[in-house]
Amino acid sequence: MTGADGEAEGEGDGVARVPRIPGPRRSADDHADLTARLPEEVEEPDVDGEGPEVPDLSHGVLKSLLGAWALSACSAGETLAVENHLTACAPCADEALRLRDAVALLHEDRDLDLDPLLRSRVLENCLGRRPARIPIPDWVTPYDAETARLDALLRDIGESEWHAPVRLKWYEENRVVRRKATVAAVIGHLFAVDGLVSAALGLDDPLGADVPELSPTERTEAFWAALDRPPNRSLRGPWRDQSHTLIRTAAFAGRGVADLTVTYKDFALPLQDSLLERAFECWRHADDIANAVAYPYAPPSGAHLHGMIDLAARLLPAALANRRRTGLAGPAKELVTAGAPGRSLHLEVEGAGGGHWYIALDSPAAVGSPDRAVAQVAMDGVEFCQLVAGHITPEEAAAGQDGDREAIRDVLSAAASLSRL
Repeated sequence: MTGADGEAEGEGDGVARVPRIPGPRRSADDHADLTARLPEEVEEPDVDGEGPEVPDLSHGVLKSLLGAWALSACSAGETLAVENHLTACAPCADEALRLRDAVALLHEDRDLDLDPLLRSRVLENCLGRRPARIPIPDWVTPYDAETARLDALLRDIGESEWHAPVRLKWYEENRVVRRKATVAAVIGHLFAVDGLVSAALGLDDPLGADVPELSPTERTEAFWAALDRPPNRSLRGPWRDQSHTLIRTAAFAGRGVADLTVTYKDFALPLQDSLLERAFECWRHADDIANAVAYPYAPPSGAHLHGMIDLAARLLPAALANRRRTGLAGPAKELVTAGAPGRSLHLEVEGAGGGHWYIALDSPAAVGSPDRAVAQVAMDGVEFCQLVAGHITPEEAAAGQDGDREAIRDVLSAAASLSRL
């Protein structure tokens, strides 16, 4: 390789030298003649014919001089010492290049047009650090958030805690039902019931192909029975993969996917409400697991909690009608035509996610109306969700109550009846 003066590098003294990172150069700020040097920049020739003395500096000192070197603020000797060091120290050389590029951006009169390749380099760096997230519809975000929060909890617990006892509780007819399980068994339950949504989207069902129509409880019992050994932490991967697939499929599907029907054997929900219901179940069972392993766990965000409460409020008229048909609720008092306002209960939910709902009392086809309200119930949002999950009974609900006592009792009981395993 030939040097700038036409002589081979190292020929002057017979020693091959390592190429140095060139020092910072003055910018062409005013497009002046760069070959002309200012008087104060002209170096006095060394009387002995030698260059400036190079100080013997430690690595730490040389590293601390990199910023000054990039700003051309070092003495001649320090500059040579730094540049000699950069030929032997790769980390410092990388840092020096970054600092020199940063200094170049400080010139105010530089062209402000960005490098056309800058965006691609930034995106490449960002995607290398964190994969891109798929934009998902707003109605999918509660399920996305709650499955991610539960997965974070599962990632933090130890091997033995997967077998910690979890006490499941829900409300059937007018009594509380309890079931013992483990952390791993609860994940298996969520995995099996989420399979109903998978089947509705044409994806694989964790219970296998051609499975008969089963209720959520029956699906869970069938899944547990099919395991060749007690549930363990190996269920986390399939459950999380399934939830990711559900979210990705909903995100890529067309607009009509939100209205697909998900059948739970005894009832059905559109996919949009079904994923909200699954988000609610995920939160409640995550809270069950957190209590079992002494893990702090907060409620969902206010917006997501509001959606869950709204879904329960919309399901209450039908739940009340079902209880009335089985003799568990008082008879209808004022039947009205479908879509007409009827006797109503004002449900006031306080706190994060709260709001006001008017529950039709006599027919699920009637419309709740503030003008026809005969009773009012005020509750905290999280407490209302505990009632809907069957974790507290209607008698235990610390509700502010006013008006028709029978209507209040029937609506609170209907809310608890929405719960199940």
